[in-house]
Amino acid sequence: MTQDSSRPGQPDEQSGTRTTHFGFETVSETDKASKVAEVFHSVASRYDIMNDLMSGGLHRVWKMFAIGRADVRSGMKVLDIAGGTGDLAKSFAKKVGPSGQVWLTDINDSMLRVGRDRLVDHGVLVPAAVCDAEKLPFPDGYFDRVTVAFGLRNMTHKDRALAEMRRVLRPGGKLLVLEFSRVAKPLAPAYDWYSFHVLPWLGKKVAGDEGSYRYLAESIRMHPDQETLADLLRAAGLSRVRYFNLTAGVVALHEGVNLG
Repeated sequence: MTQDSSRPGQPDEQSGTRTTHFGFETVSETDKASKVAEVFHSVASRYDIMNDLMSGGLHRVWKMFAIGRADVRSGMKVLDIAGGTGDLAKSFAKKVGPSGQVWLTDINDSMLRVGRDRLVDHGVLVPAAVCDAEKLPFPDGYFDRVTVAFGLRNMTHKDRALAEMRRVLRPGGKLLVLEFSRVAKPLAPAYDWYSFHVLPWLGKKVAGDEGSYRYLAESIRMHPDQETLADLLRAAGLSRVRYFNLTAGVVALHEGVNLG
């Protein structure tokens, strides 16, 4: 599978409407957010179960690696964007302690409710907010760390979102982006077969939603590869940009520092 060359913000030649991609489908920019919302409203209640099944539990290892690289310490302020069911926020809340602060945010209220309730069940109380990563409701330089795990590929304007993430980072603060990426070429045929046959089947059998997991496979292919995403972080004003391939590039962790 190859990455589509179309970019968000490109006008359709016939209608003049600005278009973007929703998986392999071309849609208007104004429609993408609602389509992504439908996906996550549908899968929210079974999101964690499906993550374990789809990745064989590896998503927990990937997240733990990101948490380790974040190097969150007591008293820090952390923003978890597209925080979903709260895996990262729960770990960060324990690390920052009572003198720190962790915000759990997501644009999808169904996912945010699941995450907030899950944290409460574990005795973890953090502020939670529905917000758009392209328009973050936080002041400049407020956070020591900003994280987004498996959410960036669903954002219409990744450049705007990354610029907002940099804006809310204090000088010296770090952004970490954990996301599906470009798998090593020798594994690509098997990975494609798994993505487009097994994932939708699992979605149908376990979550009762084949379409949302077909979108997942497609959205991964439309997401920038490792080097392209690294360039996007640099274009957003971040420095010391680097990335780590995990599981042969199935997932990559990108990080960058706001030097102010």
